[in-house]
Amino acid sequence: MAGGCYAMAGEPMRFRATELGSYLLIDRDSHLLAADGTRAAAPSPATEWVATGRAGRMRFASGATTLTIDGRTDFRLVKATGCPAFAEARVNVSGRPHAGVTPFREVRGYVDAHTHGMAFEFLGGAVHCGKPWDRYGPEYALVDCPDHTATGGAGAALETALGGKPGHDPVGWPTFKDWPAPESLTHEGTYYKWLERSRRGGQRIFVNLLVENNKLCELYPLKKNSCDDMDSLRLQAQRMYELRDYIDAQNGGPGRGWYRIVRSPWQARKVINAGKLAVVMGIETSVPFGCTFKKLPGGDVDQCDPAGIDRQLDEMHRLGVRQMELVNKFDNALSGIAGDNGATGVAVNAANFPETGTFWDMQHCAPADGESADHTQLAAPDISAGQQDALFGAIGQVSGLLNLAALPIYGTPMHCNTRGLTDTGTHLVDRLADKHMLIDPDHMSVKARNTLLDQLEARAYSGVLSSHSWSTPDAYPRIYRPGGYIAPYAGDSSGFVEKWRRHLGWADERFYFGFGYGADINGLGAQGSPRGAEVTNPVTYPFRGLGGVRIDRQRAGQRVYDINVDGVAQYGAYPDWIEDAAHVAGADGAALKADMWRGAEAYLQTWERAEGIAPDSCLQPRPPDVPKVVHAAREAGPFDPGADASGRPALRAPGRTVHLLREGRQGRRTPLGVRSGAVDQRVVSFFFRPLTIDPIAGPSTGLSTIAVGPARCETSRATVRVSREPVAVSSTT
Repeated sequence: MAGGCYAMAGEPMRFRATELGSYLLIDRDSHLLAADGTRAAAPSPATEWVATGRAGRMRFASGATTLTIDGRTDFRLVKATGCPAFAEARVNVSGRPHAGVTPFREVRGYVDAHTHGMAFEFLGGAVHCGKPWDRYGPEYALVDCPDHTATGGAGAALETALGGKPGHDPVGWPTFKDWPAPESLTHEGTYYKWLERSRRGGQRIFVNLLVENNKLCELYPLKKNSCDDMDSLRLQAQRMYELRDYIDAQNGGPGRGWYRIVRSPWQARKVINAGKLAVVMGIETSVPFGCTFKKLPGGDVDQCDPAGIDRQLDEMHRLGVRQMELVNKFDNALSGIAGDNGATGVAVNAANFPETGTFWDMQHCAPADGESADHTQLAAPDISAGQQDALFGAIGQVSGLLNLAALPIYGTPMHCNTRGLTDTGTHLVDRLADKHMLIDPDHMSVKARNTLLDQLEARAYSGVLSSHSWSTPDAYPRIYRPGGYIAPYAGDSSGFVEKWRRHLGWADERFYFGFGYGADINGLGAQGSPRGAEVTNPVTYPFRGLGGVRIDRQRAGQRVYDINVDGVAQYGAYPDWIEDAAHVAGADGAALKADMWRGAEAYLQTWERAEGIAPDSCLQPRPPDVPKVVHAAREAGPFDPGADASGRPALRAPGRTVHLLREGRQGRRTPLGVRSGAVDQRVVSFFFRPLTIDPIAGPSTGLSTIAVGPARCETSRATVRVSREPVAVSSTT
């Protein structure tokens, strides 16, 4: 019913879902049916109606009131015309989202490995203006903060500190004159329709990091939420599930939405192959599990212990967390941090003191490569939105934090933090690996990160990634070496292309390569600035995205966004940003886009390896190989899909067999056959259809895109024979 137009007692009504099973009923004059029998101009709890079905008819209730129209309380809904449109941001992407023909095929899609979609609840819930959704629509979600609105935008101290402007237009929806914008770090950037546009344009993995900084939250004068890191993480996780349910409601019911929170790589693979967005929950906070410390004359006193870490990690894992950083802004009981540059570093270091009783112990160092040091500490350069994580420095500035204590005078650059990975941190790393979670060493000091990588190498553990350029060049080859994944900070398209080119030299050729980005949007990182409409190679609208979808300029209310002049003003511009990066890359543009499209598969393979799954276990045969696979099935002769002539996946090991049935009739999803034999937890999912080949994503019809597809892509491998003998077919063997 969501979004539909139905006649109720002969009157057309627009149904707008506010949550699962609850609707606004909007008449032809855009008024809402209210519980008191009136027609209201604005939504409220009294205009929300819970629908229940009875004998093919629907009944609606608002609280204790049953909806009655012309004496009728039961309604048979009939599609109608004449309903008003509900004001909403548009997606402006047409065409069917790219998907797989089987749940376990190789995937395609972009990856954002680092974003804060629920940041509207962090730092006390009053720093961030707007939110990703509201049950009553964009005019309630995309509003400025009360302190901004009350002063006409002139009292926005944080926004002024970050952007240098004395004020801004506080109106969001529908005009969006001044925000969202690439340099506006206090305003919402991930409204769900903008996120949907990115998904429709090709994104398939979205890592949402739960984020907090308790000390800066305490310092900022406005707040409505707890400043405790773990309380904030729990609240943000709850909000993720609420957004999932809201999107489900807009798409027809539980499980029907495109925002799917996943807890395993095989769940993610299935979601992506359905053309939906796999949402991974992660953590980036300064004091995880209460693990701060106090510097005392007798030494450091940790405020957490291994038993408490294990208990809280179990809780976070149950909530769905699968990716984690150990530190963010402060030294803690787990690790030293890399620090921040400039005045952001001055402010955050000043907050490190009341949190731990000490400043960062940054000493002069001379890394062998001339660059792999922690962040250089300076006296007082400018805070600007262009500096990553500048929001933390701005909070320090407006709260008067810089007047609290005299910071140490650091020596000659370069600087390295002497605090490394602690014994408590080593314990947490082992527990994360035991749970097959993805470990992100970003923000750690060079000393701590190197120790962590030594620890993971000793365990032969592959579940490591860098999500937003807070590691150092010496670490990147070490992350790639065990099969890890790297997604640099997005930033502007020109800079990102240079990062991509450099990472091509660091990547390990033994592993499948795909590239991602870390947007770090919603307060923690400025977004890509526009290159300008006057450049010789601007993005031309419309253009084609993943799977051939047509992408045009995006419209929200009265605003039309163009990457050439607006940059990454909000999250919906990321397909445009990738297209812009391809233009910047010139002759390498197609290769850049291909690596970005392979990003989702590369991320999943890193995650799968953390689960013990072999590399490339879920790759489909290359397009030229499909006719050979068909021929082998027809002839019922010996067939080894691991041979070079027939491409991937490679499934070879002594003593393991799989049999294929006769081919199905053309156009039908008839399995050629499955026999498990000694192959554990595997599925052979051959389907015969007219053959068409997508040059990017491989075959989309014909034989299924997994020649021998494992149910969980396990490490076991198999020798394959073809037989005409019928065998039982199962999707669970």
